[in-house]
Amino acid sequence: MKMNFYLNGKEVTYNDDPNLSLLKYLRNVAGIKTPKDGCSGQGVCGACTVQMDEKAILSCRMTMKKVEGKHIYTTDGLEEEIQDIFSKAFVQKGGIQCGFCTPGIVMSARVLLLKNPDPSENEIKKAIHKNICRCTGYKKIIESIQYAAKLLREKKVISLEECEGRVGDSLPKYEAMDTVLGKRAFVCDLVRLNMHFGALKFSEHPRAKILNINIADAEKMKGVVAVYTAKDIPGERYTGLIKKDWPVMVRAGEETRCVGDVVAGVVAISEEIARKAVSKIKVDYDVKEPLTTVDQSLRENEYQIHPDGNLLSLTELNIGDVDSALSNSAYVSRGTYYTQRIEHAFLETESCLALPDDEDGHDGILVYSQGQGAYEDRKAIAKILGFPLERVRVIQVQNGGGFGGKEDLTVQGHAAFFALLSQLPVKVTLSREESMRMHPKRHPMRMHYELGCDENGIITGLRAKIDGDTGAYASVGMKVLERAAGHSGGAYVILNSHVVARAVYTNNVPCGAMRGFGVNQTAFAVEQCIDDLCEQGGFDRWEFRYNNAIREGKKLITGQLMEKGDGVGLRDTLLALKDVFKKSKHAGIACGIKNTGIGNGMPDTTKCKIKIEKPNRVIVYHGWSEMGQGVHTMAIQTVCQELGIEPSVIEVNVDTLSETVCGMTTSSRGTSLVGLAIIDACKKIKGDLEKVTWEQMVGREYPGEWICDWTSEIGREKKGYGHKTHFSYGYATQVVTLDKKGKIEKIYAAHDAGKIMNPMLFEGQIEGALHMGLGYALTENFPMKDGHPEYCNYGKLGIIRAKDMPDVEVIGIEAGDRYGPYGAKGVGEIGLVPTAAAVACALYQFDKKRRYSLPIGINSKKKK
Repeated sequence: MKMNFYLNGKEVTYNDDPNLSLLKYLRNVAGIKTPKDGCSGQGVCGACTVQMDEKAILSCRMTMKKVEGKHIYTTDGLEEEIQDIFSKAFVQKGGIQCGFCTPGIVMSARVLLLKNPDPSENEIKKAIHKNICRCTGYKKIIESIQYAAKLLREKKVISLEECEGRVGDSLPKYEAMDTVLGKRAFVCDLVRLNMHFGALKFSEHPRAKILNINIADAEKMKGVVAVYTAKDIPGERYTGLIKKDWPVMVRAGEETRCVGDVVAGVVAISEEIARKAVSKIKVDYDVKEPLTTVDQSLRENEYQIHPDGNLLSLTELNIGDVDSALSNSAYVSRGTYYTQRIEHAFLETESCLALPDDEDGHDGILVYSQGQGAYEDRKAIAKILGFPLERVRVIQVQNGGGFGGKEDLTVQGHAAFFALLSQLPVKVTLSREESMRMHPKRHPMRMHYELGCDENGIITGLRAKIDGDTGAYASVGMKVLERAAGHSGGAYVILNSHVVARAVYTNNVPCGAMRGFGVNQTAFAVEQCIDDLCEQGGFDRWEFRYNNAIREGKKLITGQLMEKGDGVGLRDTLLALKDVFKKSKHAGIACGIKNTGIGNGMPDTTKCKIKIEKPNRVIVYHGWSEMGQGVHTMAIQTVCQELGIEPSVIEVNVDTLSETVCGMTTSSRGTSLVGLAIIDACKKIKGDLEKVTWEQMVGREYPGEWICDWTSEIGREKKGYGHKTHFSYGYATQVVTLDKKGKIEKIYAAHDAGKIMNPMLFEGQIEGALHMGLGYALTENFPMKDGHPEYCNYGKLGIIRAKDMPDVEVIGIEAGDRYGPYGAKGVGEIGLVPTAAAVACALYQFDKKRRYSLPIGINSKKKK
């Protein structure tokens, strides 16, 4: 079937498969990578949006037989002036973070502006309704489109506003101009000579003994290079961030533990052939009953998912005398609260490209990863390959969103050993369904809470029991529950506490790191307990929080004493929202606290290296992953602040060849740690500048480093430091107001960032977090039944779209921290810590129904 159509203004002919999707044609045949694949043809994310004649269409749902005679445009085909206007509008207004969704949004906006050059905010929201953004919360996207419309109407050619790039400036995100239009490559966009494709065979059952794996039919397929099973793994078969309990592949004769387990893999000349070959792999199972709840897993004499039992971890915090405190309290709030499993829903699914690398005369491996820790990836891949670290090189490619979901190794290990054994470049990319089955989720938790206060509204004690379903593998589940325990009392002074938090294995998909890391869940419980105490005792809800707020000279629930210089800004955030809260009839208020750095007795370490490449070229090497949050931009601004050079001369790389070893990009620590390492390196540069000229320094490299090794394990003192579980905390207060019908009208968010390094990026981080927090409160869920996801459709996850997002207002507070660079603290996670609680508290004020479980949805019912 022959089809003629116009692509970006040029007539083309296509005479192959008429049922091929337009998106696959654009990306795989025409080589146009600017439209992105976010949902694997489900037609629900909008990342693939292109213009067809006068309409914005989803190219993943359009077949080639329907494009006959049509005019198709991608961002590449827009007039140069139009491209320039959209790029600059999004960059200048902060409408871009990870950027994976942005080209599709640009195309939706372009079609709108062709028909309506001066659209209202609601018309813009309607036009981008099919486009999901997981990063921004849409506010800055809408402002960007409004600005682009203005420039187009006025036929203005503009330059980006000049910016020195110092701390406190709204320096545009690094490489944002190309990212807006989809021209900066993600891993899934990378192409290499003779590149082959890998695909994975997943277990069909959450718990089953594998009797046999028959790969004969798959091996016979034309275009298949190799089929691999567990016996082919050259090194260690088990991996894991903390505990090595996760098999790269499950062997015949072993039991699967979840539907995300990999049984085999195929390497072929195309992804289509690789996937067809996977479907021909036949696996014989002895299917067994899975354990799917915490209570089932903890039953006496129950089947053990792992050899050392079904209890992954138990964290206990016992300070003071909680029994006496609660028995002598004037008021006690008691309740059991439930939170749900959540999918990260980053727009870019997991993808990795691995290549044999023999430049140094031995068989090394080069890996392009979109993970959240290049050095952690290197360590894990080296173990799988049986290599020393120096034979594995990992380059971190800026990814399309992470939110914690790309901390664990997924396809990197498979791509690496496929490439090593086949001696071919191999790219492995998960489909959306595979991604949902494989990577860890946010922990669902059950929290029994008892919170007491005296007759004056001062908190007396907290008893809590927290159980988290950590799924089939450890990931960082023990640390999530530890963090939940350490933040169980919120941002308040609580001198008597007994908290027990357990992470429990089940045969569900694993749970691990997700933005907030166990703190969102406990905030939902403790903040509602506070509102309940206020109702019992007739206390003002704002005054109660202000009177109990953590401050200098007081201790957190962990026993950590907050000292001068710790930047305890909670009361400042409360004061910022006092008036708006007091004047609102139906308003919910909630406070939040979130650590910066992993702490809890584990060191936070960071390194960087600054190379003077040329008189007008400086390269910054560090180990932190850029995933939309702006860590590369923070690195540049720190260099500009310290050295006074132009941001345009600075390049940023994350490449393990530099040996700037860092840990995982997690715990809201990227800005603080990259900044501190760079400040250290810049001290050495400034020392040399006192002796020689800049030109004479060309070729020199300057290392920087910072280490925090003085934090204590939770509930235990460290000699010389006492109870100090984290070196820094961020604080927040959020107020949610409702209209007369009980619908959310506006969210106000006052956040203490210590020092706001970049106001535009700070606002964008909080706005995006509010969007995610609102979805967590109201609509998002990833339910499982009998160990299987009830759905793997991106559109069913409950992610809030632009037209349903209420107005938000972000207020920045700066209570500088003595350890952070220029006083800065982490802001990546704190933005959604109080949100669900604030929503629940607001709804209670409207209808007097306490919400005990998430998501609240439309018809929330009290859970006994």
